[in-house]
Amino acid sequence: MHVGKPVFAQLIDFLPIHAFRKCAQRYNGQSLVRRFSCWDQFLCMAFAQLTYRESLRDIEVCLRAVQGKLYHLGFRGHIARSTLADANEQRDYRIFADFAQVVIHQAQKLYADEPFDLDIDETVYALDATIIDLCLSLFPWARFRRTKAGVKLHTLLDLRGNIPSFIRITTAIIHDVNVLDELISEPGAYYVMDRGYLDYARLYRFEQEHAFFVIRAKSNLHCHRLYSHAVDRTTGLICDQTIVLDGYYSGKDYPAKLRRVCYFDSEKNRRLTFLTNNFTLPAITIAKLYRHRWQIELFFKWIKQHLRIKAFYGTTSNAVNTQIWIAITVYVLVALVKKRLGLKTDLYTILQVLSVTCFEKTPILQALAKVDKYTPEPDSYNQLQLFN
Repeated sequence: MHVGKPVFAQLIDFLPIHAFRKCAQRYNGQSLVRRFSCWDQFLCMAFAQLTYRESLRDIEVCLRAVQGKLYHLGFRGHIARSTLADANEQRDYRIFADFAQVVIHQAQKLYADEPFDLDIDETVYALDATIIDLCLSLFPWARFRRTKAGVKLHTLLDLRGNIPSFIRITTAIIHDVNVLDELISEPGAYYVMDRGYLDYARLYRFEQEHAFFVIRAKSNLHCHRLYSHAVDRTTGLICDQTIVLDGYYSGKDYPAKLRRVCYFDSEKNRRLTFLTNNFTLPAITIAKLYRHRWQIELFFKWIKQHLRIKAFYGTTSNAVNTQIWIAITVYVLVALVKKRLGLKTDLYTILQVLSVTCFEKTPILQALAKVDKYTPEPDSYNQLQLFN
């Protein structure tokens, strides 16, 4: 019989607590704190994410029901919904944002050698944003339409392991392209974006910083062709051209040459035009790179379905940011645990197992490694039939 730590405590041990203390100290998170520390706040919110708690009262009731186990779970302060609500509202959310970046950095190192479908050694990122709808009467600070409110999650996803490397949370009224001003590109890396990020002045920064981009072109593209390269039309390629922009402002914003690749998607019966500043990759690889951008859409769908980021425990901007950043930390933590333990199970299954084994004193590897689908026992031939 295992008499060690509960599964929840074993999971939290994968986090660098010393780094969290530095983040809390950076933003004076521990000032005037007597009983309920920033770490207690993080544990409460992480527990809520793992076990799908619906409200602050739900968190309080569930944790108080196991009062004798809280110390062994890592809690040191008194759990009360009013205390947790005040902490979410008043303590700087940047504590949890910085800590999330620390955990993300650890996960990226583990997934750096993750295999990629295409023959590309460099890092490939997908950039996109998703809107989380809010109630206008409860979140008036997040208004972006006459009758709607919302926040926008700008995300740069590392496609090797689907780890978010850059995240910015803004109100939904902020346009997607503005996040390019805050993005520091990595030399040699590939950035795959939808046409909502088409701004030639901002894209020219990738060229100057020796990074590559692949983006969909708009229908009103004005350019002239310098060279045409041979393509294999059986693969769906239509053309591979070197172009120069003709528009006065576009040509001024992006004075260098561009590569235009046209591809026909037979599955959806539509023609796609891509722009890139990479002239060495095969044209079909450029088209396939953009197809991999769909992974970030699946990432947004996954976190909205399996994490608590659509219903919030507080109504202030700080409370919303705190909850989202802790949810992202939990997602990356599960991915980190999967890699370190060498598990083949998908993240959804791991999250479900953790949600029902938090209080059990089972080795976490044993709890997660023996996850098999239920197979009914075969009928015994010696069993008599009650009905024929």
